[in-house]
Amino acid sequence: MAGYVCTIAGGKGGVGKTTTAVNVGAGLQELGYDVAVVDADLGMANLGSMLAVEPDRSVHEILAGDAAVSEALTDAPGGLTVIAGEQSLDAFADADPAKLRKVIKTLRAAYDAVIIDTGAGLSHEVAVPLGLADGIVLVTTPDEVAVGDTVKTAQLAERIDGNVVGGLITRVTRHTDVADINERFDFPLLAVIPDDPQATTEEPLVRYEPDSPAADAYLRLTDALEGVFFEGDTADVDLDTIVDDAWFIDEEEAATVEGDEADEESSGGVFGLFN
Repeated sequence: MAGYVCTIAGGKGGVGKTTTAVNVGAGLQELGYDVAVVDADLGMANLGSMLAVEPDRSVHEILAGDAAVSEALTDAPGGLTVIAGEQSLDAFADADPAKLRKVIKTLRAAYDAVIIDTGAGLSHEVAVPLGLADGIVLVTTPDEVAVGDTVKTAQLAERIDGNVVGGLITRVTRHTDVADINERFDFPLLAVIPDDPQATTEEPLVRYEPDSPAADAYLRLTDALEGVFFEGDTADVDLDTIVDDAWFIDEEEAATVEGDEADEESSGGVFGLFN
């Protein structure tokens, strides 16, 4: 049976697409699946640097016809296999995004899941992996521009018959109006990732800082996606189940609210994220 291909996308740069690809991939590895992650952000490739790996060959060389897929496969933390990219302009100029189709076809025959990390914007470079995916997961921060660009990416996916299975919001704080952002989406909200500056800078978080709030959120997302990828489930996540109020409590506040569950229930949540 061919592996499931998931494209991680979003209209704006810096929203956490690569972090999401890495942590979902590592989470699936922990569940026993073989996962490959491909850096298809050809203009700003950063998968290799994020995971501190130095591949012998890159996705750019594959797409330029100078390397085979097997030559670029690289072991990475979290048990992942990755195909990383280069950051030079020459490599970008020589890479043909259309050849990504053959790369993904090769990988899906060998892995349970193939996760494609994409660039920002609405270019041909982004449209290709959207069209190759069995399912698309969209990533945004609460930033108004980022949310708007993510909505546009969903519209682009629809025009090319892409299947958006859901989205997630990163860098969420206690003040984020998650419900308001969700109302702008025509796709399910799968996860909320808390802003977690205390988490390690080493990736994947689910391996190096598994008890952190961000890692907890990514693992919950992975659990939801497992059903979508391998059991044919439809993403249907209740807003009340994707946020843990404890993610947003510091030590001093934790001492104040500990044992006061009755007050939390009557107020609709510690921080009113959905008020």
